[in-house]
Amino acid sequence: MKRPVIAVTADSLVESSEYINENFADFAPRDLKEVILKAGGLPVILPFPEETELVEEVAREMVKLFDGLIIPGGFDVSPTFYGEEPERAMGRTSYQRDTYELALFKAAKEAGKSIFGICRGLQLINVALGGTLYQDLAVQNKESFIQHSQVSYGAFPTHHVKIMENSSLYGLFGEQAYVNSRHHQAIKMLAPELMVTARAVDNVIEGVTTADEQVTAVQWHPENMWRNDKKQFQLFAEFICKCQK
Repeated sequence: MKRPVIAVTADSLVESSEYINENFADFAPRDLKEVILKAGGLPVILPFPEETELVEEVAREMVKLFDGLIIPGGFDVSPTFYGEEPERAMGRTSYQRDTYELALFKAAKEAGKSIFGICRGLQLINVALGGTLYQDLAVQNKESFIQHSQVSYGAFPTHHVKIMENSSLYGLFGEQAYVNSRHHQAIKMLAPELMVTARAVDNVIEGVTTADEQVTAVQWHPENMWRNDKKQFQLFAEFICKCQK
């Protein structure tokens, strides 16, 4: 069976690389590339244009080249895209990447392509569909009490999430999943088009989907856990299966 092409949006270094001696080298997570291949997909990396006026045109053309889109983790989403100014506790942002991913998400969704968000990807999807974010959980959400930005090795699970019974995640994980956690931002106001599929014990949203499941996302990093957790691998296998259809 032909492998579906799975696009992964790239990040960009903000300092010079010692290997190619160039600023702003584009990159994507190695673990994500490997799990896409293992699950039967063909990964391609999409760098963002530096000139933001090109993003709409590039996104429309790029979406013709792939079967599914994964928006991975990375820097904070700029609050300008949900009508706020940056709080002092907010982290680094990349306006160019935000602009491109928002345009690419819109083009892929309109084209009927399956979309999967990871960590920052979940947050960007929520913003793209009209939601807002906590710029920093510790400052803005006093009800959040667990460690969402873990100190442990990033591939290790550190906290549990409750899975909603009416979600596809429930069929995979059951009532709860044990996940890793590397974020300080989270969904504040859920976008109207999204439904919650998972929550942490402090009620922070950890998974979302659209009603037709064209768009799904999780707040943890399954790409770092799949080698030791078959259920995390199955997340990618099921996504790639959807892309084949």
